[in-house]
Amino acid sequence: MTTAQLRSVVPPYLLRAIADAPSDAFPRATPAARTALASLDVVQAPKRGARLDARQSAVAPDRSPQRSISDAHGSTTLPGTLVRTEGAADTGDAAVDEAYAGLGATHAFWLDVFGRVSIDGAGLPLDATVHYGQDYDNAYWDGSRMVFGDGDGEVFNRFTIALDVIGHELTHGVTQYTADLTYQGQSGALNESVSDVFGSLVAQYTHGQTAEQASWLIGQGLFTPAVHGVALRSMKAPGTAYDDPVLGKDPQPGTMAGYVQTTDDSGGVHTNSGIPNHAFYLAATAIGGNAWEGTGAVWWDALTSPEVTASIDFAGFARVTVSAADARFGAGSAQSEAVSGAWTEVGVLS
Repeated sequence: MTTAQLRSVVPPYLLRAIADAPSDAFPRATPAARTALASLDVVQAPKRGARLDARQSAVAPDRSPQRSISDAHGSTTLPGTLVRTEGAADTGDAAVDEAYAGLGATHAFWLDVFGRVSIDGAGLPLDATVHYGQDYDNAYWDGSRMVFGDGDGEVFNRFTIALDVIGHELTHGVTQYTADLTYQGQSGALNESVSDVFGSLVAQYTHGQTAEQASWLIGQGLFTPAVHGVALRSMKAPGTAYDDPVLGKDPQPGTMAGYVQTTDDSGGVHTNSGIPNHAFYLAATAIGGNAWEGTGAVWWDALTSPEVTASIDFAGFARVTVSAADARFGAGSAQSEAVSGAWTEVGVLS
């Protein structure tokens, strides 16, 4: 058993901004602020859970998804009441059915693209709980299941509507089973970035989008119309996802020139992830076509490489991706040049 912080998609600084909003900021600002504080407490609280074990059985795993969706009915008790299992029909509850579909789409991505059977590579069942808490403003992976809040209705909509968010959170599980990147400082920012990368690729693969067609937004649709913003983060243009008079401006840097030194949020893991995110976007669009076949494959090779240690920094990870691009596509290839050029453009490599 280990104690670890939950991996959530909404960063603490954004929840804190909602909690500190003036009483007239939103039509229901006081409930929204109260909900944000409660959401912040859940995310920052240590959780005792089972450590993921990367060892795999010699028995060939079942390649079909094994999904279960439970309903917490507004409580914070997990897992809740089981309401849908694998193969069952739609329930008519949007959160239940969106979670079920999102888990399936994520399973299909990892299996079809990389031959990985579920997030552990060995057929791990995909469990989720919806309607968690009272208007809970987040979604998170707790080491064994996905948990979705309904949002407060003032700042956030329900968290099951964004497929890339589901892909993001489940990728935290994939990372635990592979590189197990330490959730602190640059390795923690890489942990968050890897989740954004593959969360975006899950959505792109599902919708048949090329790198040029993709929005490269993370959490598009989560904000209500009351917020001046389009998403939680932008891989294409970090720092531009939202600019709201109450919530403030998206703080993500896109290059090392804007790197944020902080002790908050485990050393700025949600903030500085904008830098490797932008490097991925630059490489993917330079290569063109389906991003999961080019830069996505390179990032996957890097994530599963023994050269990526748990505490690796941006520069170390960048060098591994360049080596991976050389190995997959050939030294001096357009793909390899795109990867090295992207890291140079964001100031990680020189």
